[in-house]
Amino acid sequence: MHIAERPVNAQQRPYLIAEMSGNHNQSLERALQIVDAAAAAGADAIKLQTYTADTMTLKVDAPDFVVQDKNSLWAGRHLHDLYAEAHTPWDWHAPIMARAAALGMHCFSTPFDDTAVDFLESLNVPAYKIASFELTDLPLIRKVAGTGKPMIMSTGMATVAEIDEAVRTARAAGAGPLILLKCTSTYPATPENTHVRTLPNLRETFGCEVGLSDHTMGVGVAIAAVAMGATLIEKHFTLRRADGGVDSAFSLEPEEFKLLRVETERAWQGLGRVAYGGTAAEEKSRAYRRSLYISAAVKAGEPLTPANVRIVRPGFGLPPKFYDLVLGRRASRDLEPGTAVNWDCLA
Repeated sequence: MHIAERPVNAQQRPYLIAEMSGNHNQSLERALQIVDAAAAAGADAIKLQTYTADTMTLKVDAPDFVVQDKNSLWAGRHLHDLYAEAHTPWDWHAPIMARAAALGMHCFSTPFDDTAVDFLESLNVPAYKIASFELTDLPLIRKVAGTGKPMIMSTGMATVAEIDEAVRTARAAGAGPLILLKCTSTYPATPENTHVRTLPNLRETFGCEVGLSDHTMGVGVAIAAVAMGATLIEKHFTLRRADGGVDSAFSLEPEEFKLLRVETERAWQGLGRVAYGGTAAEEKSRAYRRSLYISAAVKAGEPLTPANVRIVRPGFGLPPKFYDLVLGRRASRDLEPGTAVNWDCLA
């Protein structure tokens, strides 16, 4: 799996996506500031969403088109109004992508219909993201797969059968490399509803890289996901949650994203391999194990006893396992306190 020139696999630190979504609050200047902040925070990519209110839903005043969940961040909002507020104007895409490229970041997007895919192809994006709510939109998956670009697909609420159908559809349509993201489609999500132990099974079942699209607060769940094999982490990103915006409540601020970069890389480094015994870095620490030392003067021929042999640090004498064997043996020569007990000390 590569996104542009960047490998995305277990041999690399996790690939980090800063999802801008609607956090630009309809200001191109703010959108560019978000790009700058994401690059400074260590993101590998900034991700957009490419749609209009009319490509997402219908502008009708009917209950189906109003958010009914009273616990939702968007309770009571008309879908058309919500998408109009959150969408990224299409003429912003090119300057946002140019700014990202200038800062050494990738920039790609989530398309929501065929026209968005055609538009993004005209901008030569390096990859595509399929949102969890669109995982069952097989015609859209077919369209994206036909580009041959890498596809990142959030699994959200999908059953194993639905994921299988999406993956088969993508591969049959000529998709490039696939990566499946564990995702909980609540905003925000709770750690206990994230289930990152699914990741190894997801990799094994579908034979592809896996990652996490994370709507939880903080970075703890993302770190756990890396420990379970995630090679890509996506988090919503904003300048300040206090600035408001449709996704701000569950987005990371720049200082938090910097922490995400540091700690996911540490988690990845810590995975290592199956290893026992000392590492090269630990070799000098062997000196501070316990070993047998003379603790009181012993004349040649005198027996070694608990009164003149102790188990202490450092570790230059015989290991403690030989303590009982050494007791009762006679000294081969005069031994001063602080002498490491070795076999040549014994008659």
